[in-house]
Formats: sequence, C-alpha cells, structure tokens
Amino acid sequence: QVQLVESGGGLVQPGGSLRLSCAASGIIFSLYTMGWYRQAPGQQRDLVATITSGGNTRYADSVKGRFSISRDNAKNTVYLQMNDMKPEDTAIYYCNARWTSQSDWGQGTQVFVSS
Repeated sequence: QVQLVESGGGLVQPGGSLRLSCAASGIIFSLYTMGWYRQAPGQQRDLVATITSGGNTRYADSVKGRFSISRDNAKNTVYLQMNDMKPEDTAIYYCNARWTSQSDWGQGTQVFVSS
C-alpha cells in the first residue's frame, strides 16, 4: 500500500522560508518521479516542482529561483525548500509519486504566508 506523508507546513511571514518533507512507503522510491503540487482555496491543483528518478527537476514559473526540490533515495523522502515566500504561496501542498500509469497523492500540508 502506497503511503505519502507530508510534513513541514505552517505559518511563515513574507520573505521567510519553510522546508516541506514527504516520506514515502510502499513503493520502490528510486524509480518514481516525485512532485509537489499546491491548491489554494477555490483554485485547481497546480504543479509546483517535480524531480525524476534521475534527478532532473522542473519548476512552475512562479517559484523558479525561490523553491528547490530534492530527494534522498536512502530515506525515501522528497523535500521542497521554499525561500523568499510570498502571500500567494499560501495553499495546501501535496506530494505526488508517479511511475508509468501509477500516480499517488499524500493528504497535504497547509502553508500560510502572512504577516
């Protein structure tokens, strides 16, 4: 059974930083493309960043230069380092694991950016 558990969300002031973690189990982690998506109230769920099994990364234009995705295959964990955060980064952040046609989601972690 695939399980993705996000952590690290919370309240941060504009300009601040947070690091999200997603611990995976029930999958051969090293094979999977891992990703972070976010959903703001009343909005669709959008891509934030992905990282392939080979370490190739992709970012939404809105977070380029501020966010960084990384993975630790030994710990079955993917991270999202978020710097210089803005109020528009406020959303629920979801972890995704994808391999061939299989796609699984975590429950999400809430991030608030506010002064």
